Amino acid sequence: MAIYHLTTKPVPRAMGRSAPASAAYRAGDKVLEHSTGQTWDYSRKQGVEHSEIVLPTSAAQRDINWARDREQLWNAAEEAEKRKDARVAREWEVALPHELDRKHRVDLAKEFAGELANRYGCAVDVAIHRPHRLGDERNWHAHLFATTRTIEADGLGRKTDIELGDRDRAKKGLGLGAEEIKGMRARWAELTNERLREQHIEARIDHRSLKDQGIEREPTVHLGPSVTGMERRGIRTEVGERVREEQRREMELRLEKAKELGQLARESQDVEKSILDLSGDLKAALKERDQHQALEAEVRVEGKDALRAFREELAKERGILKEISLERAKEIERGKALELENEQKHQRDKGLERDGPDFER
Repeated sequence: MAIYHLTTKPVPRAMGRSAPASAAYRAGDKVLEHSTGQTWDYSRKQGVEHSEIVLPTSAAQRDINWARDREQLWNAAEEAEKRKDARVAREWEVALPHELDRKHRVDLAKEFAGELANRYGCAVDVAIHRPHRLGDERNWHAHLFATTRTIEADGLGRKTDIELGDRDRAKKGLGLGAEEIKGMRARWAELTNERLREQHIEARIDHRSLKDQGIEREPTVHLGPSVTGMERRGIRTEVGERVREEQRREMELRLEKAKELGQLARESQDVEKSILDLSGDLKAALKERDQHQALEAEVRVEGKDALRAFREELAKERGILKEISLERAKEIERGKALELENEQKHQRDKGLERDGPDFER
C-alpha cells in the first residue's frame, strides 16, 4: 500500500547549518563552502539514487544556467543571507510509492520539484534516496532542497512568497502560510495518484488526516533518522523508550475501553435472548418488551458516553505525544548540530594531516 508523507521545514542558520553542507549531504556530493573554505565531501555516501537541480521554466527561457551548478547555487544562497537567524533553504521531504519503478519515481519527484520551482520562482535540488538496508524496503523518498529566494540572471533575488509572514502575504493578496502548505500537500497527493493511475496501480494516497478520512486509528509515531539509526544498531534511546511506553499505555487504554463496550453489548444480547422466553401472557410480554427497550436505550447511551470518554482520553494522549514529539525534535536538532560540528572537526583534521609539515609555510 502506498504511504502518504510530505513535510516541509526551513533550514535555519541559527541551528548551525549551512546551505552548502546540507545540500552536499542530501545529494551525496562534494561542495566547497566559499565563506569558510570548508569542503563538504559526501561523495561516498550510500543510498542516493538520483540527484538533479530543477529550475523554473522562466529561468530556462532566459538561459539562466549558473544555478544548475550545486556549488554556485548553494554558496549564493548562503551569501545572500546576512542575518544570523536567516533561513538559508527550505526542505520538502516526500515518500515515493514503492510500487513505481525507478524511472517513474524520478519523474514524479522532478515533476513536483518543477511545480515548486515555477510556483515560487526558486531552484530545487532533488535527491532521491533508496531505503536503508536495515529498514523498510518500501521507504523510497526524496529530499527537495529549495532556495528561499528567486532565481535571477545574476544571482538570487527577493524572498519567495512561501517564506513571507502572513502579514506580508496579505499585502500581496495571498492566503495564510499554513493554507499554502496544505494546498501543496494536496497537490502532492494528486500528482502521485495520477502517476499510480497511469501505471495501472490500484494503490492511492490521501493527504488528509486519519480523522478527516473517517478512520478510527491512531497515526504512527516517527522517531526520526538519528534515533532510528541508533535503535537499528541496538542502542536503546530515551526517546525510543518514551515512545514505546506511550504506545503501550495507549494500547492498554484502547483495550480497556473495548472491554467496557463489549460488556455493554453482551448485556444487550442477554436481554434480547430473554424475550424469546416470554410467557403467553400478553400483558407480561408487553411489560418485558418495554423493559427491554428501556434497557437497550440505556445501553446505547452508556456506550456513547464510554466512547466519548475514550475519545477525550485519547485526545489527552495525543497532546502528550505531541509534547514528546516536540522534545524529540529538539533532541534530534541538537544531535544534528553536534554531528555537524564533529564533521567539521574531522574535515579540519584531515586537512592538517594532508598538508603535513608544509602547512605553516
